[in-house]
Amino acid sequence: MTIDIIKKDKEIPVKFKPRARLLLQLGDQLIKNESIALIELVKNSYDADATIVEIYMENVDDLHNGIIIIEDNGYGMDSDIVVNVWMEPGSDFKSEQFEKREVSPKYKRLPIGEKGIGRFGAHKLGYQIEMTTKKSGSKEVFVKIDWTVFNKFRYLDQVPVTIFERDQPRLFKNGATGTSLTIRNLRREWTRGVARDVKRSVTALVSPFEKNESFIAEFDIADKPKWFEGLLEWKDIKHFSLYHFKAIIGDSSIKKMDYEFIPWNSMPKLSGREIKYQADNKTHRGFLGNEEKLIGSLAQLSNEESFDFSLEAFDIGDIVFEGYIFDRDSFVLKLGVTDKKGFKGYLDNNCGIRVFRDGLRLYDYGEPENDWLGLDLRRVNQPSKRLSKNIILGAIYLNRNDSFDLIEKTNREGFVENGAYEAFKNSILHTLEIIEILRYSDKQKLREIYGPTPKSEPVLQILGDLKDYVDKNIKDQNVKLEVTRYLVKIEDDYKKINENLLKAAGAGLSMSVVIHEVEKIILEIQKVLVAEKGSERVIKLVKHLSSLIDGYAEIIKKSSQTNENLIEVIDQALFNTEFRLMAHKIDIIKEYRNYKGKAKTKLARNLLISSIMNIIDNSIYWLDKASRLKKKIYVGISEEEDGYLNIIIADNGTGFLLPTDEITEPFVSAKPGGMGLGLHIANEIMLAQEGKLSFPEWGDFDLPNEFKNGAIIAFGFKGK
Repeated sequence: MTIDIIKKDKEIPVKFKPRARLLLQLGDQLIKNESIALIELVKNSYDADATIVEIYMENVDDLHNGIIIIEDNGYGMDSDIVVNVWMEPGSDFKSEQFEKREVSPKYKRLPIGEKGIGRFGAHKLGYQIEMTTKKSGSKEVFVKIDWTVFNKFRYLDQVPVTIFERDQPRLFKNGATGTSLTIRNLRREWTRGVARDVKRSVTALVSPFEKNESFIAEFDIADKPKWFEGLLEWKDIKHFSLYHFKAIIGDSSIKKMDYEFIPWNSMPKLSGREIKYQADNKTHRGFLGNEEKLIGSLAQLSNEESFDFSLEAFDIGDIVFEGYIFDRDSFVLKLGVTDKKGFKGYLDNNCGIRVFRDGLRLYDYGEPENDWLGLDLRRVNQPSKRLSKNIILGAIYLNRNDSFDLIEKTNREGFVENGAYEAFKNSILHTLEIIEILRYSDKQKLREIYGPTPKSEPVLQILGDLKDYVDKNIKDQNVKLEVTRYLVKIEDDYKKINENLLKAAGAGLSMSVVIHEVEKIILEIQKVLVAEKGSERVIKLVKHLSSLIDGYAEIIKKSSQTNENLIEVIDQALFNTEFRLMAHKIDIIKEYRNYKGKAKTKLARNLLISSIMNIIDNSIYWLDKASRLKKKIYVGISEEEDGYLNIIIADNGTGFLLPTDEITEPFVSAKPGGMGLGLHIANEIMLAQEGKLSFPEWGDFDLPNEFKNGAIIAFGFKGK
């Protein structure tokens, strides 16, 4: 249908009139969090040919007195650039530079930022911004913006903004150039947890594997040095990796690949190995003495998966892919990792495959919540062979000038998913397939020598053997996939039962009964597989075993969950323990009553009340042991940057007498006569509700000083 315009119709010319508050809305929606905000500002410094950008903060736990300063030594701006580029959100200034391949004058950098939205990062951090900038041969320029004023005006062009040119520079003196942003009137109170997350993000802006001497980002909070204590770095973790690889991918093939298996010194029975492959070389070293097998695996796509990548069809250029692979199994960690909690925490926060272009990271590839390659999903069908995202720390390097067809999304969360992106992604998956083949044989040797034995882990050892047998001997792919899927589920559920004994504790069952029943059926499956090479009978058996496991694990599955107010839930738990607290003369500091944010989230009410009561019961016991004149328990609610709502429970007792990475294990207790199941059950209940039970360090949350040496526990729920 078309609309006909005739001569007598009146034409009324109109123009778009952006509202003043549009900038505030864009800042909130285009910039995800504080980490991304700072990264965007750091990228601006990179584009300005800076060699260093310093992020300085002070009093960031105070909205009104906090200050954030981001300062670089780049080429700066003059008043013309400030007025006609910086003051134009969405400016195409940098995108035009990139299209013309105009590089920066000193370090020949192509612009990383090209959307014209980086300045919104400053708005995400605070309501008031002061910018001082100086370009060589120009006057120093100063501009101050109060974002709160924008709500007082209807349209954007009505908001008064004034810039000042200074004849005598106040900041960039003696010929210095650069840009400095000072942000005040902070939008949120920072906590130790938020600061540590931002520190990780700033540190991860450049690859941990390659030093970039021409550009350094430094981050410091002057009055909170303890906030970063104990924060592990790559140098603390690197030597725990068992496998390392580096590949160069171009056109539609792998041009070069190096692979290493590096056993720890505590694994003397294992020998490492090194593989080197280069497409234009006739000699290759390493692959079990069989070079042809290596060449074949690199030249041909896997029989099980096909990743067609024609990189030559797009402007992507050569891709460099490097990675370190770890092993999280308990029997491996016992061979050399002393700080298991710190080690696992580092892997949880840092593992994944990141993407770097011209040395700077592209978000949010490699973040814990972004499994952009689908590694965990791939692992479901072949758990022993495939890599999960929480055991690999990888880096992909792209050249900005060569990867023109990989286009960043406006919201700064990855590439536009076009044909070039699919080819790029498939080239990485194909390379990972090769690495998985190489790693699998080394992993098998490790398990044969140091892995669980029939004596130490009878069920898990049999399950492992069974999965290997299915993978090697069952030819029917449908039967193989279905049997493997159930075996993986059985293994996961069994581990939960074996670790927490929730059903055993709740129903009075003996764990020996569970082990006996499960082992009996697994042995029967093994016999049928050997005799029949896979059949409908096998599928029925594994389904039966899966149902049996489901019965034992029922208590840790999601209970009836409803939207509940955390304040009301805490009130009920404290009401239930009121008389015990009075009898033991313990004061309760009910700070949670002062929480003003959204306190509703989805949870299983009765299970949480029971867990809180259990924690309070532990506090009562240890407060009595501490012989305090004034025994106190603190209960509060706090929100983290990642959206978790936390119930914080602290006491001024003895603190934890056992390492916090051990106290959620079953039957581990410092309490004489204690069963050691309370915290374990609480932990599993939280996991079943997609929450987390954690043991914060002093300073993670804002607590009164009197609780500094006591026990601190946090129940974390995803905010809704």
